Amino acid sequence: MPQLSLSTNVPVDAVVAADIIRDCSRALARIIGKPESYVMVSIDGSTPMSFARSEEPAAYGEIMSIGGLGPGVNGKLSAALAEILEAKLSISGSRFYVKFDDVQGYNLGFNGSTF
Repeated sequence: MPQLSLSTNVPVDAVVAADIIRDCSRALARIIGKPESYVMVSIDGSTPMSFARSEEPAAYGEIMSIGGLGPGVNGKLSAALAEILEAKLSISGSRFYVKFDDVQGYNLGFNGSTF
């Protein structure tokens, strides 16, 4: 159940958002090794944000997953997401943080229960 939340100070229209969501969903599924049918991605644009005392294009992301994250995977995910943000929103990889959270199934609710 990989879930990615992205926030950026760049305005994101519906077409660009759909492209980013699609590309990120594919990358998460491929790199983590879970079916894309379990992947959830959201993006919020035009979020007030400062990075290094600058309001130039920047982004922050959080990835949560039940398993699949770790030292061998997180760097690949960070690189793939940074590449997508650079291509779609002109956000430099040096202006993007991503937080990884490998959670236990009992700490995540779904369909009226937990995993």
